[in-house]
Amino acid sequence: MKIKTFTSSLLLFATLLVSCNTSKTENVQNTNTNQLPHVQTGQQPQDSLLYESETLTIRQISEHVYEHTSYLSTQDFGNVPCNGIIVFNGTDAIVFDTPADATSSEELLTKLDEMELQVKAVIATHFHADCIAGLKQFHAQNIPSYANTRTIVKLDELNSETMPQNGFDNDLELELGSQKVYAKYFGEGHTKDNIVGYFSAEKVLFGGCLIKEMDADKGNLEDANSQAWPATVSKIKDEYPEIRLVVPGHGTTGGPELLDYTIALFK
Repeated sequence: MKIKTFTSSLLLFATLLVSCNTSKTENVQNTNTNQLPHVQTGQQPQDSLLYESETLTIRQISEHVYEHTSYLSTQDFGNVPCNGIIVFNGTDAIVFDTPADATSSEELLTKLDEMELQVKAVIATHFHADCIAGLKQFHAQNIPSYANTRTIVKLDELNSETMPQNGFDNDLELELGSQKVYAKYFGEGHTKDNIVGYFSAEKVLFGGCLIKEMDADKGNLEDANSQAWPATVSKIKDEYPEIRLVVPGHGTTGGPELLDYTIALFK
């Protein structure tokens, strides 16, 4: 009789525990709220979905790095998901690549404001629309923009109405509280002006469209230098041998294997 009573109590406790955990999971995954939770210091999330709408997704991929994904409508490739990242430290943040249009750029800035993050800079990784389409929205909030001088020259040749405000030749270093964020030009690949971003504190590389997700095809080669591409990515491997996470311009975030895959794809 005592054994039966103990077993029944144990089953009741297990049921309550599962119910409690399920409730917590549902609360975390409710992406319709305005408050986007930070992962607590010391945790290393493996792709935590923070916000999702029809036009924008925000995921936390490292303690101080978010990935933002928006959608570019194209004739050749359909509705293409486009990645960028947000590196933050305290209340300060730096964004790599704007979302792919004005609407999703406004949405991203609104969400970051709700999170009490102040965007100190936006860095465009090349001249295509999936990197610069929202610059006007950033400028309207007095957020300075940066790009490789090659990017600015190309946009000027195209008579673009959207221009980055500040240029750099090969290297850019910006302070983010006690940390630093880097942008660097390694050579031609997806375009002649493509750069990458690096957050050394957490070994996160934003490869932009220079880096392919696993099993991707070569994609848009209209402005590419396919012959130079693998050598350019090899230089990145040599410069940052400690890379832990790699965010491609399109598709799923991975590790340093994305660099190896991109090199092999274009050899």
